[in-house]
Amino acid sequence: MDLKTILAPIADDMRQVDATIIARLRSEVVLINEIGHYITSAGGKRLRPALVLMAARACGASGDEPVLHAAMIEFIHTSTLLHDDVVDESGLRRGRKTANAVWGNAGAVLSGDFLYSRAFQMMVESRRMKVMDVMANATNAIAEGEVLQLLNCGDPDTDEARYMRVIELKTARLFEAGCRLGAIAAEQNDAVEQAMYNYGHHLGLAFQLVDDVLDYTADSTVSGKNVGTDLAEGKPTLPLIHVMKHGDAASSALVREAIANGRVDLLDDVLKAVESTGAIPYTRALAERHSLKAVESLGEIPDSPYKNAMIELARFNTNRAA
Repeated sequence: MDLKTILAPIADDMRQVDATIIARLRSEVVLINEIGHYITSAGGKRLRPALVLMAARACGASGDEPVLHAAMIEFIHTSTLLHDDVVDESGLRRGRKTANAVWGNAGAVLSGDFLYSRAFQMMVESRRMKVMDVMANATNAIAEGEVLQLLNCGDPDTDEARYMRVIELKTARLFEAGCRLGAIAAEQNDAVEQAMYNYGHHLGLAFQLVDDVLDYTADSTVSGKNVGTDLAEGKPTLPLIHVMKHGDAASSALVREAIANGRVDLLDDVLKAVESTGAIPYTRALAERHSLKAVESLGEIPDSPYKNAMIELARFNTNRAA
């Protein structure tokens, strides 16, 4: 089953989200309009706003509040992408030039700030203190995760626990928040909120684990990302950590050198080490375990097309190619 089919139950809601994004992007500053539209029109899976909508409808929410929350979540996510690409000195995302490559670092960072602050304006519109609380904590955690990842870059002593903490903060937190906002919009009890939080937590971890696998296995024409990008940035992701822990002395030393100095010229040898140690199956198996836990989290949620979509999304994630 493809992603479009999975998300069919919220197709009308997603069109409203797109319309809301376009409307809320408007600014009297031309550069903000240009960069904002460039980034939001770049495609992408729109998973985070989709999660808000699926969770809200699965919990019985009606009306337009979930649409507002979904657009707000996408603005937060987009602002982090703008900032990430500057920090990582990235030139390509989703198969085309990054905003910083087109307009420079200053324009990208400041436009990211605009999207971030616009998201908080939208949070206030919900008039729910709980929404503000969830999102304030989530965005703070994301910032912590980004800083922790920065500290890990170039450090071959990063272990699996440190890696998992990074992806919990920088990726899973926004998934958790989006799913929890769905339950809040439906005015559900704490148990349902927790179930949605747990689903988002495990799906977010699985999503990042698969992303880190794809950095070493994906077809760049499909994923829009060159193989070995994380290696070039000195990021010790789980496939590399697995090699350093379970590979022979030569393989471990090779990967340590590649991480410490961003040795993308060693990519072919690193790929061989990744393959010989079973690092990809190991990482995929962990992603699958978290996907199963995500599905289990929905056990007490009433059956509906929206719950089914959330289940299928967790299954889809482990096998995606981009």
